[in-house]
Amino acid sequence: MEPLVEQSLRTIQKGSKSFALAARLFDPPTREGAILLYAWCRHCDDVTDEQVLGFRAGPAGDSADTRLGALERETRRALAGEPVEDAAFAALQEVVRRHGIPEHHPLEHLKGFAMDVKGERYETLDDCLRYCYRVAGVVGVMMGYVMGARGEDTLDRASDLGLAFQMTNIARDVMDDAETGRVYLPGEWLREAGVPADDIARPEHRPAVHAVAERLLDEAERYYASAQVGIARLPFRSAWAVATARRVYRDIGRLLRERGPRAWDGRASTGRGRKLALALAAAGDAVVATAGGTSPSREGLWTRPRG
Repeated sequence: MEPLVEQSLRTIQKGSKSFALAARLFDPPTREGAILLYAWCRHCDDVTDEQVLGFRAGPAGDSADTRLGALERETRRALAGEPVEDAAFAALQEVVRRHGIPEHHPLEHLKGFAMDVKGERYETLDDCLRYCYRVAGVVGVMMGYVMGARGEDTLDRASDLGLAFQMTNIARDVMDDAETGRVYLPGEWLREAGVPADDIARPEHRPAVHAVAERLLDEAERYYASAQVGIARLPFRSAWAVATARRVYRDIGRLLRERGPRAWDGRASTGRGRKLALALAAAGDAVVATAGGTSPSREGLWTRPRG
């Protein structure tokens, strides 16, 4: 294994056990591309929030704007083929070179981090989905390139899966995000439920907030369903890997629903044994999907920007 891929693999093993499991199911070239892409995405996320592999790193250093500016400069250098020192940007440079990922996709991803830095709030579901696209949907598109997808409709379905993942993340992390002043649930939904956005973490609002989170999970299901069409267009091993990630994330939504207002008493996650069972079930999903069948329409779903 190349040193750059090996270093990136260590990042994925420490930073996301769910993604690491799914990545093991890819064929070797696709696995390497996924690992390289993840290393850059993880680095950008950590630098923006001053974390290491998703965990708080310590006292604040440079301002968020300064950190974000540095990320954009180094990303642009990597995309331009200029020498870069940091392994995360070398990983981006390599995965873009190998798979022909258009440069506007990584730059779109950085716009999502800028939205976090600015502390944006999201009034409508469409506003929320625009954020979800930048932080996750466009990563799905880039993964589509890694897996060999090029058709616009197939890339739309890859985006849909990223959107569903992020909506699930938002529902899972509501209280953790609220502690840092971030609210991703649509503001109009919260008002309808009688929840002031700035008081979202108050215990008396838990039942109403849970109802809003369930509403977002209901939306996520529409995008999980659409993503199944994209899975059907992938080679079997890629289809299996993506179907596994899809099942694992949907299972997080199931846990959140079952827990009710106590959903955030502990982080909702699936254990190793459960993940392995879901991976086995996902093999059946992949077989069914790649065998063909009807293709659900995307009518009524939010659609990613072109270009």
